[in-house]
Amino acid sequence: MEQENLNETNLPTEGALNNKLAEETNNVVENEVVADAETDNIEETDVQQVESDNYIKYNRAELLSKLNQLINNNPVETIVNATEEIKAAFYKKYRADYQAARDAFMEQEGAVIENFKFIDENQEDTFKELYSQYKQKKAEHNRKIEAEKAENLKNKLEVIEEIKALVNKDEAIGKIFQDFHNLQNRWKEIGEVPASETKNVWAAYNYVVDQFYEYAKINKELRDLDLKENLKAKIELCEKAEELILEESVTKAFRALQDLHAKWRNVGPVPNEQKEDTWNRFKAATAIINKKHQEFFDNQKDQQVKNLEQKTTLCERLEEIINTELTKPKEWEEKSDDVLKIQELWRTIGYAPKKENSKIYQRFKNDCDLFFAKKREFFKDIKAEQKSNIQQKVELCEKAESLKDSTDWKKTSEELIALQKQWKTIGQTPHKQAEQLWKRFREACDTFFNAKEAHFASVDGDQEKNLQLKQELIEKVKNFEKTADNKENLRQLTEIQKEWTKIGHVPLSKKDDIQKEFRDAINAQFATMKLEAGEREKANFRNKIESWSGAQAKGKIYSERSKIAQQIRELENEITLYENNMGFFAKSANSESLIKDINRKIDRAKNRLAELYDKMRMLDEIE
Repeated sequence: MEQENLNETNLPTEGALNNKLAEETNNVVENEVVADAETDNIEETDVQQVESDNYIKYNRAELLSKLNQLINNNPVETIVNATEEIKAAFYKKYRADYQAARDAFMEQEGAVIENFKFIDENQEDTFKELYSQYKQKKAEHNRKIEAEKAENLKNKLEVIEEIKALVNKDEAIGKIFQDFHNLQNRWKEIGEVPASETKNVWAAYNYVVDQFYEYAKINKELRDLDLKENLKAKIELCEKAEELILEESVTKAFRALQDLHAKWRNVGPVPNEQKEDTWNRFKAATAIINKKHQEFFDNQKDQQVKNLEQKTTLCERLEEIINTELTKPKEWEEKSDDVLKIQELWRTIGYAPKKENSKIYQRFKNDCDLFFAKKREFFKDIKAEQKSNIQQKVELCEKAESLKDSTDWKKTSEELIALQKQWKTIGQTPHKQAEQLWKRFREACDTFFNAKEAHFASVDGDQEKNLQLKQELIEKVKNFEKTADNKENLRQLTEIQKEWTKIGHVPLSKKDDIQKEFRDAINAQFATMKLEAGEREKANFRNKIESWSGAQAKGKIYSERSKIAQQIRELENEITLYENNMGFFAKSANSESLIKDINRKIDRAKNRLAELYDKMRMLDEIE
C-alpha cells in the first residue's frame, strides 16, 4: 500500500483553498453611495452557467424581465454569472437615468435639488424583490449542499466501518476482495464532505485500506491488476492537471485543480516503482498552477494598494469640500455636483486591501453623510426666506390680477412691466410653489397684453386713415399761398400744426418719415416769411415739439417743461427785483434816465415771460 500524504507537498487543504479563494475574490456590490457586502456565494466546481448576454443593450424594464425569466426557469447554481451581470447593467442604467432626470429638473426655473424626486415606476423595488428571491434560492441551495456534505460524511464513515469489518469476515478471499472493491467504488461515488472533516476522514480511510491489504494478503495477480488500474487513473489525472496549466482563467484552473486533488485521493495505490514518478508529475503541474494563482493574487493585492491610495485621495477631496464655507444656494448646488462626481469616481475604483477596505469605505460614507447633513441644515435655514418670497409673489399675482382687465393701455402696461421687473428681484421659492405662482402671474399679464394686442390690431384701419389725413395736411402746407399779412400767414400755419397734432397715430413704419416731411414743409414756409424774432422762435418751437413722438416724447416734454418753468421763475424774480428798485430810484435826484432803463428791462422781461407761457401752453396741447 503506497503511503502518499498530500500535506507533505505544502499544498493547502481543499477547505483552506476554498476559503482563501472566497476571501480574496469576494465582490462587494456598491448600491447608491454605500456598499452592501455579499458573501453567500454558491459553492460550485464546474457548474455549467447559463449562456451570458450583452445585457447593457437592454433598458431597465427589459433587464427586469430577463432576471425574472432566469430565476424562474433555471437552477439557481447555473445563473450566478448572468444574475450579477444583469445587476451591474441595471444599476448602470439606473444611475444614468437618475442623472438625466436630475439634470432636467435643475434646468427648470427656481429648481432646488432638495425637492428633486426620481420617479422610476418602482423598477428598483421590483429589482430588489427579484434579487431577494435569487438570494433566497442561493441560500437554500447552499444549505442543501451543506446538508449533502453532512450526509456524505456519514456515508463515508459507514464505508470506513465496513472496510474495518472485512478483516473479520469468514469468507473466501475472492469474495472479500470483491466486497472491498465494491466499498471502494461506493467511496468514490460519495461526494464531498465538509471541508473541516476532509483531512480526518481521508486519514481514516487510508488507514483502514492499509489494514485491509496487510490482513488480506491479497493474491499478487489481483493486487497487480488493481495497482495497474490505479496507475492508469492517476496518469489521466496528471494529464488533466497539465491541461489546466494552459487555462486562461487562473481562478477557474485553481478550482478545477482542487477537484483533481479530491479525485487523486479517491484512487488507490500504484506500483511502487512508478509511485514517485507519478506523484512528482502530478505535483509539478500542481506547483505551476499554484504559482500562477499566487502571482494573480499578488498582483491583485498590488492593485488593491493603488485602489486604497485613490480612495484616500477622494476622501481628502470630500473633506476639503466639507471644510469650505458655503453661504449661497448656488454654491451648495455646485459642490453637490462635485460630491456626486466623486461618488461616481468611487464606484469605478476596485477594492482596497481587506484590512483597510471597510475602514476607507466607512471614512468615505461618513464624509458623504456629513456633507449632505450640513447641506440639509443650510437649506432648512433659508426656508423662512422662501416663505417670505412666496408671500411677495402672491401679492404680485394679486396686483397683476387686479390690472388684467384694464383698458388704460399705456399706464397699465407700465405698471405690469414694473411688476415683472419686481418679480425677478424676489429670491427663490420651492419648485412646486414657484411653478404654480409663475403660471398664475403670467396668466394675469397675458390676459392684459393679449387684450391690448387685440385692441391695437383693431385700430390698424384708423392708423391708415390718419396717415392719409396727415399726407393731405403736408400737401396743404406745401401748396400754402402766403399773403402780404405775415401774422395771418403765421396764424393759418399754426392752425395747420394744431390740426396735425389732433390727428391720431399712423402706422409705426411710416411715423418718422411722415413727421420729417411735415416738419420740412413747415420750415420751408417759415423760411420765406418775414417774421419778428419772437414769432419765428414760437413757430420753430411748435414745429420742434410736434416732431416728438413715441416712448421718449413724454420724457422730452417733461424735461422741456422743467427748463421753461425754471426760466419763468428767474424772470419773475428779476421783474420783482426791478420793481422794488424803482421805489428807491424815484426818491433820488437825476433818476429819470435810470427809471426809463429799468422800465425797458421790465418790459423785455414781461415780453419774454409771455413767450415762455405761450411755450407752456403749446406743451400742454402736445401732451
